[in-house]
Amino acid sequence: MKKHLLVEVGLTILLFVGLAFAVNGQQQPKKAAKSKTVAMTGNTSEGEKRFQANCGRCHQAPEDISPRTVKAVVQHMRVKAMLSAEDEQLILKYLAP
Repeated sequence: MKKHLLVEVGLTILLFVGLAFAVNGQQQPKKAAKSKTVAMTGNTSEGEKRFQANCGRCHQAPEDISPRTVKAVVQHMRVKAMLSAEDEQLILKYLAP
C-alpha cells in the first residue's frame, strides 16, 4: 500500500515537472517551428489530434522531456483523464516519437 502511494506521489511530481517545462517560455521557438511545419503541410498527426482533444485544454505539448518521462506522465494521465489504450499510444507517439 505504501509502495502504491509512493508511485502515485512520484508520478505526480513527474507530471508537475513536465508541466513546468511545458509552461516555461524556452520552448516557444520550437513550438512555432512545429506549428509552421504542420500549417505548411496541412497534415496533423492522429496523435496530435488526440492530444489536442484530450490534453490540450489544460496542457501544452512538452518539447524537452525525455521519452521515459513522457511515458510515465501519459500513463498517469491515462487514468486521470480516462484515455483509451489507443489514445495513450497515439499521444505517446506524438509526444515522444
